Amino acid sequence: MKKTIAYLLAIASINLTSISFAQDATNKHGIKQPTNSINSTHTSNKNEVVLAANSNQLVNLKIEPVKEIFAPSTEPLNGKITFDENYTSRIGTPIDGRVAKINVQVGDSVKAGQVLMLIDAPDLANALADSHKANADLQLKKQAKERNNMLFEGGVVAKKDVEGTDADYAVAETEMVRANSKLKSLGSSNKMMGENYAIRAPISGFIIDRQVNPGNLLRADAQNPSFIISNPQHLWASIDLPERDLSKVTKNQMVSIEVDAYPNEIFTGRVQSMGQMMDPITRRIQVRCIVDGKGKLKPEMYARVTPISSRNYKVLKIPNSALITDGLYSYVFVEKSTGHLAKTKVTLSSQQLDFSIVNEGLNAGDRVVTVGAILLNSELSSEH
Repeated sequence: MKKTIAYLLAIASINLTSISFAQDATNKHGIKQPTNSINSTHTSNKNEVVLAANSNQLVNLKIEPVKEIFAPSTEPLNGKITFDENYTSRIGTPIDGRVAKINVQVGDSVKAGQVLMLIDAPDLANALADSHKANADLQLKKQAKERNNMLFEGGVVAKKDVEGTDADYAVAETEMVRANSKLKSLGSSNKMMGENYAIRAPISGFIIDRQVNPGNLLRADAQNPSFIISNPQHLWASIDLPERDLSKVTKNQMVSIEVDAYPNEIFTGRVQSMGQMMDPITRRIQVRCIVDGKGKLKPEMYARVTPISSRNYKVLKIPNSALITDGLYSYVFVEKSTGHLAKTKVTLSSQQLDFSIVNEGLNAGDRVVTVGAILLNSELSSEH
C-alpha cells in the first residue's frame, strides 16, 4: 500500500513539473503572453477613438483650440523687442569729474529737467575762470583801442600804435568768444547747483539703466552712457527681412507678434521703417515695427513677427505637429468630448515651417491634438 501511494505521488509531481515547464515555454515564446490594458475603446466609426479619462494616453496628449489669425504675407520672422529710439535718451557727461550725488534708481519715473546726479567738476571751475578772465581782458583792450584812436586823431600817436591796439582787441575778442562758448557747452548757466554740476533728464520717461555710483570718476569721452531713459510704452520689434520677401512687406503694413513669455497672446504692430540697403552677406534688410506691448513686452525679448496680408482677412492656423499625412491627404484629431477624438480630413491652403493654414475641415475654436497625433493614429490604424 505504501509503495502504491509513493508511486502515485511521484506521477503527480512529474505532471505538475511538466505543466509548469509548458507554461514557462509558452511565456518565453510569446504564444499566450498576457498584455496590459490600453484603457481605450473604439466606436463603430473606424476614424474615432475613445480614451478613458484616467488613461496615460490621454494625459500625454496636448489638445489646443484652433487659432483664427489675420492671413500672413510671409512666414514668421525672428525678431527682437527693442527700445523705440524716438523715446530713448542715453545720457553721458560733457565734462570730467567725480560723482558727488545720485538722485535716481533704475525703474524710477523722471520728468524732463529733473536732476539725475551732481558732479564735482574741476573743468567747470576752470571754464568759469577762463570766461571771467577773457571778458575782463576784452574790456581792457577795448579801452586801450578807444584811447589810441583818440590820440591818433589828435596827432599824438602814430598809426602803427593804433593798429597794434586794434589787433590786441581782436585777439581778446576771439578769446572771449572761445571761453564763453566752452562755458555755454557745459551749460553752467542752468546746470549749476551750488558748487556742483547737475546732470538733468532731457526727456520724461523711466530710468532703464544706470552705470554710475557715488564717487565714480567720469570722463567726457566715456563710451558707455551714465543713464538710459526711455518710455517702455513705446517699443520696436526689429526684424531682418529676407530678400525674397521684400515685395511682401511695405511701410505701415500691420504685423502680428508672438513671444515665448505669453504663448497664447498675439500682439499687434505696424511697420514704421525699412532699411534702404541690403546687407551684402546676409541678403536681408532691417525692418522696424512699432509695437503695442500692452505693458507686457520688454526690450531684448525674442519675438516671432509675422507680416499680415494687405487684404486683411482671417484664416485658421494649426501647428504642423497636429497634422497627419495619409497619402495625398492631411488629417487632424478633433476632440468631440473629453477623451473622444475623431480623425478629420483637412484641406491646407499653405504650409510654413512651423504651422499650416487650414482652408477646409475645421472651425475656429475646434480643439485638436497638437502633441501625440502620430502615435494616436498608429494605434487607431492597428485596431482596424
